[in-house]
Amino acid sequence: MKIAFQMDPIQSVNINADSSFRLAEEAQARGHELFFYSPDKLAYDEGRILAVGHWFTVQRVQGDHVALAPEVQVDLEEVDVVWLRQDPPFDMSYITSTHLLDRLKGKTLVVNDPFWVRNYPEKLLVLDFPDLTPPTMIARDLETIKSFKARHQDVILKPLYGNGGAGVFRLDANDRNLSSLHELFTGFSREPLIMQKFLPDVSAGDKRVILVDGEAVGAINRVPAEGETRSNMHVGGRPEKIGLTERDLEICARIGPLLKEKGQVFVGIDVIGNYLTEINVTSPTGIQELERFDGINVAEKIWQAIEAKL
Repeated sequence: MKIAFQMDPIQSVNINADSSFRLAEEAQARGHELFFYSPDKLAYDEGRILAVGHWFTVQRVQGDHVALAPEVQVDLEEVDVVWLRQDPPFDMSYITSTHLLDRLKGKTLVVNDPFWVRNYPEKLLVLDFPDLTPPTMIARDLETIKSFKARHQDVILKPLYGNGGAGVFRLDANDRNLSSLHELFTGFSREPLIMQKFLPDVSAGDKRVILVDGEAVGAINRVPAEGETRSNMHVGGRPEKIGLTERDLEICARIGPLLKEKGQVFVGIDVIGNYLTEINVTSPTGIQELERFDGINVAEKIWQAIEAKL
């Protein structure tokens, strides 16, 4: 098959951590041809969805991990699969790319399904499962946000469409920074904020559970660095081996059928203690760490699920 990756520059990825690289590596091993383009090279042109990029091959040698052919323009109707894999922010640029890729429906398989990626951003889909999540508020108005903090005292405040742990603040009962943070966030963005009750269990780790076509395949634990609340690996969180609990499986059984129905083939959910906090559908990661810890070849399972759809 011909596989296109819409992603951030493949030349600069960490080959020992990047999930897109592992997916490309597995696709190449299965005999598929690979094409890379960046989101700014995607275009609609008189009914066609075009991308300017490079056919490429990969090898597991950091710094020499990708060989790019000369730049060409490709009609994405002529490839079999397009991977929507650029990192957030989930802004209007990202949303526009989902609208363009959605026009390939019935012609080229886009993973994850862009219509539902657009409608199921990470911190909003969890609102469909209030009994699985910690107390949550989404708002922009300062007085409304203050009322939530007054009820729950110890809270987490973060941008609604952020990623990688950026802009995440813990505000405990004695904190006096809420108004200043609100002023900071609203000064550069028109988006709402999300506030959740702080979960002390995060000190033991924030579990990333990986689902393939709605089925849980394994998990890794991400432990915050000393003095940190955030456990994201982008900000120093330490990945470690961990199993799936009955509660993890209960959560996955609840959300899995919906994810499968909506074409979300590769999903990573975040679980702290007994609570679901995010459902990551835009550009989930963690498959290389899971493969190292548990020997589970998630990339192979993902490609088996995709190939079964074609």
